[in-house]
Amino acid sequence: MASLAALAALLATGPAASATEAGGGEAIPDGGSPAAVSALSQNWTGPWSLSFLPDGDSALATERHTYRVFRLHRDGRKTQVGKVPHTVAGPARPHGNGGLLGVAPSPTWNGTTDKRVYFMHTTQTDTRVVRMDYDGATLSGYTTLVGGIQRGGDHNGGKIAFGPDGYLYVATGDGRVPALAQDKNSLNGKILRITASGAPAPGNPFGTRVFSYGHRNPQGLAWDRNGRLWTAEIGEDTYDELNLIKPGANYGWPTCEGPCGTAGMTGPKAVWKPEEGVPAQLAVVRNVLYVATLRGQRLWRVPINGDTDAVGAKTAFYPGTYGRLRAVAKVPGADALWLGSDRREVGKDVVLEVTIK
Repeated sequence: MASLAALAALLATGPAASATEAGGGEAIPDGGSPAAVSALSQNWTGPWSLSFLPDGDSALATERHTYRVFRLHRDGRKTQVGKVPHTVAGPARPHGNGGLLGVAPSPTWNGTTDKRVYFMHTTQTDTRVVRMDYDGATLSGYTTLVGGIQRGGDHNGGKIAFGPDGYLYVATGDGRVPALAQDKNSLNGKILRITASGAPAPGNPFGTRVFSYGHRNPQGLAWDRNGRLWTAEIGEDTYDELNLIKPGANYGWPTCEGPCGTAGMTGPKAVWKPEEGVPAQLAVVRNVLYVATLRGQRLWRVPINGDTDAVGAKTAFYPGTYGRLRAVAKVPGADALWLGSDRREVGKDVVLEVTIK
């Protein structure tokens, strides 16, 4: 894109759907849909993860193949704060897969008494969850909390996020060894739940770091208003999945891909064909799940049916308009999303702001 003005002109033509707003003083009901898109920030190279700092005024963002970390402000200003050392991308493509993946600031981060920020990345030998210090200006230090997760050229998972319970959840892929997803002694193909020091969180179903298993390549984590965890998961050739995660549950891979009738295994709440999916990350706004997709190059709207375990009909927004979409985060205190493109071109990516009405 030659300029921000040119990008804004493109955005103005993008499709959108509207929703009825609540009247003055009324509580805003469940629902809403993407109603407007604006260019928040440009000149990115593969933004993989966006995670807001506790003050809600800015977010930390990772770039997958440059290993850089930025602070992105609500007005679109961005500042590089450092790199994550020991990061090595994989051999699958010229720039490789893997690289610098998820970021999660401590829920009590303030840059002084609590400087902790957590990352997931691949090294030459493994995938790791690590901790660094961020004082509001620069990153420093490096401590491995969970290492030895088998890495593949891809299938590394990579999303990390603190849940409503204060523990850190970690999405790991099968590392291209499908059998590891069913091995409860392996860290691969799992959702992990750990303390801020990397130990198994209290109450985990097997007394280990493992919270759920049978996953192929989950990359999205988000909680609904009832504190339930949802994941977006990349399938193989037939189906991608939206899963509602329950402790100790087995999500079927590699026995099942998509709907699963095998005893003891849990099926997805929604599926996509790869040509319209390959879901990366997700966020929740007003009890609606928004799922960014890579091959599908669209943002999916999936409403949760009230307080039930069921979801409603899926609706696609912006198919093909902005290319591959990966990073997505709800903007604190607003019915809005930040959404990052993943065009696989140096300096050509953009972070969009999507308004929900």
